[in-house]
Amino acid sequence: MTESTRAARTVYSVSELNSTIRRLLESEFPLLWVEGEISNLARPASGHIYFSLKDSQAQVRCAMFRGRNQLLRFTPENGQQVLIRARPGLYEARGEYQLIAEHMEEAGDGALQRAFEALKARLQKEGLFDESLKQPLPEHIQRIALITSATGAAVKDVISVMARRFPAIEIQLFPVAVQGEQAEPQIIRAIQLANELKRYDVILLVRGGGSLEDLWAFNEEGVARAIAASHIPLISGVGHEVDVSIADFVADVRAATPSAAAELITPSQQAFAQRLRKYQLDLTRLMRNRLERLNERNRWLLKRLNLQHPSSRLMQQSQRLDELSQRLQSALGDMLRNRKHALKYALQGLLSHRPDQFLDYQKSQLEELGYRLRYLMELTLENRRQQLGNISRTLQAVSPLNTLSRGYSISRDAEGHTISHADQLKKGDIMITQLHQGKLTSRIE
Repeated sequence: MTESTRAARTVYSVSELNSTIRRLLESEFPLLWVEGEISNLARPASGHIYFSLKDSQAQVRCAMFRGRNQLLRFTPENGQQVLIRARPGLYEARGEYQLIAEHMEEAGDGALQRAFEALKARLQKEGLFDESLKQPLPEHIQRIALITSATGAAVKDVISVMARRFPAIEIQLFPVAVQGEQAEPQIIRAIQLANELKRYDVILLVRGGGSLEDLWAFNEEGVARAIAASHIPLISGVGHEVDVSIADFVADVRAATPSAAAELITPSQQAFAQRLRKYQLDLTRLMRNRLERLNERNRWLLKRLNLQHPSSRLMQQSQRLDELSQRLQSALGDMLRNRKHALKYALQGLLSHRPDQFLDYQKSQLEELGYRLRYLMELTLENRRQQLGNISRTLQAVSPLNTLSRGYSISRDAEGHTISHADQLKKGDIMITQLHQGKLTSRIE
């Protein structure tokens, strides 16, 4: 190969080629949606996830970095059908074409089925499916609130069955969407409105068959809670016999189809006619028994009236008056005799307690007490005289005056202090000497 030929060619290195292809892919293809099944799922320590997305004929490598996969609302697993929003790219180190996923969600009926099972488990745990909450259907149904589509086959089936079995029942249609975004709020409002009107004996919630996605409005949590809150018994007839919805579990009664729901709440005309004939016979028998009891009561009242005739009552009252008069006279005689005895006993007691006898007795007691008082006073005075004489003799024996009568004297200074030593006085002091009779006043020289 000559230099000129080599110069006319554009030669890329492997890394340049891969880089160029990567830029072309990223610039030419915007974000796109791809659906497929996950396989070869890997979760390294970096937090990124790597997997292949495949269908029946091909597969493509995919990567979803940590910042994006942390926003997922589910955990991807091998074999799971998913829908991703991604941009095409190239892993330059190995030259592999891949998709860089920005968003991932579950796809198809598998996702709906899992959502159904999750909601079913949660509501069952809360107790919304408990049999104790189920309301019994009324024995006699007169008005029905029918909640369904106004143009679907379900409304025709229900009306046809009820017209054939028992056309006398009143049906009020509450037209709602039974699939799509508006279905859930319309169904909820229809259930609430039927309860607010308080005219209906039962609510019939029905829809024809369809796929799980078509029936999804009856698997919404809001519809389930509206059914649970209904004060009117609610029958659910959604889909075909094999279809089961959350509404079926919460409803008071589940019917396999809309037609079965209509048959469940409507008696047959023949059965109703037989029941009416039975009621008529029962009513006739009850009326006959009632009349016989009333006649028997009338006879008893008539007999009682005869016994309570005014003349009979007057005779009884007159006899009663005589009896009471005799009892009164007897009671008055007994009372007078008791009073006489009481008066006699009182007079005897009064005589035994005459005041003059009592006064004489008190006078003699007073004289005796006066005598005893004078005796005790004289005795006490004599004792006091003797005690006074003894005390007087004792005082006389120890009296200073008695000592002075024997020739002794008592000397005091001018201030009245007794002098017992000569040192107590000095020249010029006054001394007073007490004699048996009189006093002497001296001056000390």
